[in-house]
Amino acid sequence: MEIDEKDIDILKTIADEETRSPDHISERTDIPLSTVNYRVKQLREAGVIRNDHYDIDLAALGFEITFVIQIFADYDEDHSDLGQRLAEIDGITQVYFTAGETDYLVIAQLTGPEMVEDLINTLERIDGVGRTISTYTISTLYDGHEPLQQISRETLYSQLLE
Repeated sequence: MEIDEKDIDILKTIADEETRSPDHISERTDIPLSTVNYRVKQLREAGVIRNDHYDIDLAALGFEITFVIQIFADYDEDHSDLGQRLAEIDGITQVYFTAGETDYLVIAQLTGPEMVEDLINTLERIDGVGRTISTYTISTLYDGHEPLQQISRETLYSQLLE
């Protein structure tokens, strides 16, 4: 499937606004409702939108590289400031502040070697980043989109109910 600006606008609105409403998507993007409905259907058929929750498959869009980066901080500032700056970098989809030797664990979804190189260069220029260890994943063995799918009903009962 060829992705165009309208598709990108629809996908970004779904993600940024956390909306599943074609009416809302149409209002936010100024794309006619009939076009939004048609494009969402096409994106579903292409596998870009995975389900009725409108989960987006980044690999189907071309972001096939999952890059895992350990960041060792070298800073005197509040850790949340560095974490926020990391989260604002294009391609980074998750940032975790961790205990132990590694200060942050960052996950990025990237399109290819050029984007990988750009990300590494960007990280090297950020004040507070001392060094990094990057891992290129070979394949995704499991990617749970609904967190509750991985927790049994019994565990939910025992952990959440008194």
